[in-house]
Formats: sequence, C-alpha cells, structure tokens
Amino acid sequence: MLRQNILRTLLFIVFFSIGATAMYVSIICDELIGHYHERQLLKAKQEGTKRLESLNADYDALLGRLRKDPNLFERIAPATLGTEPQDKETIYPKATPEQLDAARKALSKEPDQQPPEPTVPEWLTRCNKPPQRITLFLAGASLILISFVFFVPVRQRSREE
Repeated sequence: MLRQNILRTLLFIVFFSIGATAMYVSIICDELIGHYHERQLLKAKQEGTKRLESLNADYDALLGRLRKDPNLFERIAPATLGTEPQDKETIYPKATPEQLDAARKALSKEPDQQPPEPTVPEWLTRCNKPPQRITLFLAGASLILISFVFFVPVRQRSREE
C-alpha cells in the first residue's frame, strides 16, 4: 500500500505541476512578451549609453589637448569652420565632399555589429495566439483535474467503516 501511495503522490506532483505551468503560461503570455520587448529596449539603451560615454571620453581628451596647447585652436579652426587658413607659408590639403562622406561612413560604422537577437521566442509567439492560448489553458486545467481525481493518495479505511 505504501508503494502505491508513493507512486500516486509522484504522479500527482508531475501532472499537477505540468498542468499548473501550462495554465500559468497561458495566463501571463502578454506579460512575458512585454518582458522580452522591454529587455530588448534596455539592451538598446545600454548600447546607446556606452556610445555616448565613448564620445564624452573623446571630447574630454580633445578639451584636455586644447587646454594644454592653445595653438591647437588656430590649427583646427580652418578645418572645423571651413574658413581659409591665415598662414600663407603652409599648404593645407583640400578634401572633396565625396571623400568627406566616405570618411563619415567609415567612422560611423560600428566594428563588431552582431545580428540582433530575436526579441520574443518563437514558442511564446505561438502560445500567444488565441486558439493556442485557450487550448493551453484547457489542457492545463484538465491535467490538474486528472491529477486530483486519479492520483490523490488513498487513505486506509478503518475497520469501523
């Protein structure tokens, strides 16, 4: 009798757990999809923050160089502002707009671009469709019902009954 009760208890636990999990997933499908979307947004924001921190570090380094070398203003002003250089004894190279566009494109590309991860797992998108969601809920409910009807441990009846 003890073996039967142990077996029934184990089967009850297995069936009830699977049924409860199925019902739980069918109920919170929308929240899970929202969680995955928010996780992707968080990742994108963190990457943007890293890029901004890198730009801030570059600008801080440039400002530090400008503080140390006051003549740097005179050297970079013509290139930055597009004015003609004042020094007649120095030859300054001219860049064409095509060359500038090519340089901008090369600098704006990120070196290690990885393909974006899928936002929501495919099993979750399938479970979120109304017919599958209802089926998942009913299957979980039926497993819970089966576990309560068939696998509850049997108590020994006393002789008085």
